[in-house]
Amino acid sequence: MKRTPIVLAMAVAALSLALPARLVAQFGYPPPERPANPRSIAPIDLTGYWVSVVTEDWRFRMITPDKGDYASVPLNSEGKRVADTWDPASDEARGNQCRSYGAAAIMRVPAHLHITWENDTTLRIDVDAGTQTRLLHFGELPPQPAVPQWQGYSVATWEGLRQQGGANLRGFGAAPGEGQTREGYMKVITTQLRPGYLRKNGVPYSANAVVEEFFDSFKAPDEQMWVVVTTIVTDPQYLSEPFITSSHFKKLPDASGWNSSACTSK
Repeated sequence: MKRTPIVLAMAVAALSLALPARLVAQFGYPPPERPANPRSIAPIDLTGYWVSVVTEDWRFRMITPDKGDYASVPLNSEGKRVADTWDPASDEARGNQCRSYGAAAIMRVPAHLHITWENDTTLRIDVDAGTQTRLLHFGELPPQPAVPQWQGYSVATWEGLRQQGGANLRGFGAAPGEGQTREGYMKVITTQLRPGYLRKNGVPYSANAVVEEFFDSFKAPDEQMWVVVTTIVTDPQYLSEPFITSSHFKKLPDASGWNSSACTSK
């Protein structure tokens, strides 16, 4: 009888050691830190109205190039063959006048952008040229479309997240402290594309194309805000190597200049 308290104490101690392990296994104890939603941890503010500033490839972007003019695009032999068959009247007749407004090319089209958060995990980009809308999905992803779309299916992530003078945020972390700012950029991968054109004159990309984009924002010395979008299109069907471009957008104070227009094949 005198040994009963000792045995009982040992049993309680063993249970106390085993309980946390069982809680971890069954309930994730201690509870994991809940990650902040993508909108709240955005390292750059992409929202607002923006306008294209064409600083390169003026003759390919501001006017429709001649048929067969695919200079600087790394087309393979099949890509060149398809480009040489461009027929804008046929595209118009078949309802394919938006082929040069798809996700692989839309950021090169001179246009106004309106960027907003549709919800905490979806960034929306409306483009007045061709009246196109892109949805960039963070986190838990909605179902993919049943059929390919002009703007495809885009998955976005914040990359390079850190605080100036602080450790990497890794998707968690509190708001920046006094005197600190967040740094980072947005990476977007787009698939499920409807076949389209890299340029208005029929330079093709296929349904197998993958579009990788990097959105970065900065403030110029004159306090003007800019967004730079680097786009990498990979398409083994029509390209011999990735096609890389860089597009620039200047922030506007409001919707002045917005002009929604239909797609055109020429």
